[in-house]
Amino acid sequence: MLEAMQSAFVGLLSFQHFAYMLLGIVVGLGVGILPGLGGIAGMSLLMPFIYGMDPVSALAMLVGMVAVIPTGDTFTSVLMGIPGSSASQATVLDGFPLAKKGQAARALSAAFSASLLGGVFGAVMLTGFVVVAKPLILSFTTAELFMFALLGLSVVGVLAGESIMRGVIACGLGLMVGAIGAAPATGESRFDLGIDYLIDGVPLVIIGLGLFAIPEIAELVRRSRPIAAKSGLGAGWLQGVADTFRHWFLVLRCSALGTFIGSIPGLGGGVVDWIAYGHAAQTSKDASNFGKGEIKGVIAPESANNALQGGALMPTLLFGIPGSGSMAVFLGGMVLLGLQPGPSMVTTDLELTYTIAWTLAFSSIVGAAICFFLAVPIARLTFVPFNLIAPFMIMIICFAAFQARRDLTDLLVLFAVGIVGIFLRRFGWPRPAFLIGFVLSSQAENYLYQALQFYGWEFVQRPGVLIIGALTIVSTLMALRSRVSEEGAVTKEARGEETDKPVLGGANKAERRPQIVFATLLLGTFLYGVLSSAPLSFLGSVFPFYTSVLMVIFTAYMVMMLVVGKPGHSSHFDQEVAARAKGIDDGTSVWPSVGWFVFLFGMTSLLGFMISIAIFIMSFLMVRTQLGVLRSLIYTGLCIAFMTTLGHYLTLDFPAGVLQHYVDMPWPLK
Repeated sequence: MLEAMQSAFVGLLSFQHFAYMLLGIVVGLGVGILPGLGGIAGMSLLMPFIYGMDPVSALAMLVGMVAVIPTGDTFTSVLMGIPGSSASQATVLDGFPLAKKGQAARALSAAFSASLLGGVFGAVMLTGFVVVAKPLILSFTTAELFMFALLGLSVVGVLAGESIMRGVIACGLGLMVGAIGAAPATGESRFDLGIDYLIDGVPLVIIGLGLFAIPEIAELVRRSRPIAAKSGLGAGWLQGVADTFRHWFLVLRCSALGTFIGSIPGLGGGVVDWIAYGHAAQTSKDASNFGKGEIKGVIAPESANNALQGGALMPTLLFGIPGSGSMAVFLGGMVLLGLQPGPSMVTTDLELTYTIAWTLAFSSIVGAAICFFLAVPIARLTFVPFNLIAPFMIMIICFAAFQARRDLTDLLVLFAVGIVGIFLRRFGWPRPAFLIGFVLSSQAENYLYQALQFYGWEFVQRPGVLIIGALTIVSTLMALRSRVSEEGAVTKEARGEETDKPVLGGANKAERRPQIVFATLLLGTFLYGVLSSAPLSFLGSVFPFYTSVLMVIFTAYMVMMLVVGKPGHSSHFDQEVAARAKGIDDGTSVWPSVGWFVFLFGMTSLLGFMISIAIFIMSFLMVRTQLGVLRSLIYTGLCIAFMTTLGHYLTLDFPAGVLQHYVDMPWPLK
């Protein structure tokens, strides 16, 4: 163990490791600054570029990125009053009032220093947990690992949303989508609809970007407004750091809370900041200033949501259970690199485990330092209208999605998943539950297949399986009990709104009709899963068949509640209806924003990506943003130069269209 620690520390100091870690940090800060994206979209952006990379370098880049996103999203929370991600919602309550008082610098410096300490604390806890848990982990077989996967699925399905049934169904949908392609035990084709592209399943990067990036970008483009009105940071940089160290015990307590909550799959960033914020308010002698500019209201959530990453890596690395949505993508990245989460991470790959833990700590330090030194120029970016940023983001997302398989169908599937993501967001279905179900699908099925091969159905009688099964039942019952008093509530993350008041999805059937149609389509999807998997062999059908049967039952209940349930039932929610009821709907639709994606895909299929993206950016800037011709040309030229440079140095191709099949064109147009 000491040898593995020493080797990991030496590798951490190498130039190559530091360079890739720094690249991940830069990307992570960029993703954190842009509101609405977060760790899942950021991880998905990096995923295509790790193919063929050295595992240590790839992990350095991924860990560097995930470590600093909670630090980067502080800018939007403090300066704009808009959470950069679900983990920074509580920071808005006191960070934004401090900024309006002219104390933005104090709030930012306190947040950065608290983030640094929280990130280091989480990494130290991860290192210690590896030492303590090693003997236990080595005793697990595939039977226990399958039960851990079920535990992760049950916790995520229940805790991912305020509507329990939505969480379970979304998780089941992810399991079914994850089962598309060849069955791991028999090689039989499942759910591929006769489409060659689906024989190998749906790439993880496309699921991540389609579910999270496209719906958020479409919504932000729809709003079409400047993000903030002023750019002064004020003074108080040193005062903010002093505040953090003055409240060191609060930082320690909230970091411990963040690590513990992160280690519980399914809780994650959606709640940790609120728990830490509530703890700070409850333990304060005078809580009257909370929500009006209390510095402890910034320090508590920021230390907790950075410590969360170390906690979330514990179940991810050691049990193969994603501790959060971004950890689900990280888990998929490990599989792409040929690494198997679980016992191997404390035996043959122990050095990698320590490398990940210490990269997390080092990234937290470097990321906070970058934020301190570049706070002023970075802050200026947050005052740029989002419509100026959107074309660049759309370009990067489409380019990243294409690298999944280098097939134009990548973009079509990205668009299709994006449409599903938009509806999931609108109707309050928890997208993280879908993602984690998707990631755990193949893993759970593989462990089930191996357990049946080794032990038969007698594996359910193993002591470890019984203990984990009992934990699964207990955790589910506790979560159900805690939700009984909250029926009718819908999470902020699901709503995508900035209010704490629960709103409903329609008082009459006419308003609920879109929800009913969507839920009925889901029911039809699960019925197809039952009918399609039934004729397969036992090992090829056991997992998708029984999953689909359960989901048919749950979804049928959901449809029934949407049709006959009384107004206020937890199954009722429509973001559009809620916005109109509260008088905050400006009458614009999200579909014109989606139309820009359709325009780009149609152009790409005809003219290829590089020609189409140039036309798209010019058109978007001149029509949507009302930018002049000269400025639009300069912006477009810079974007094309960036994309060409990226493709050249990474030796990556661009999607070709019909034109390229008939005309031999030079790179990068071919």
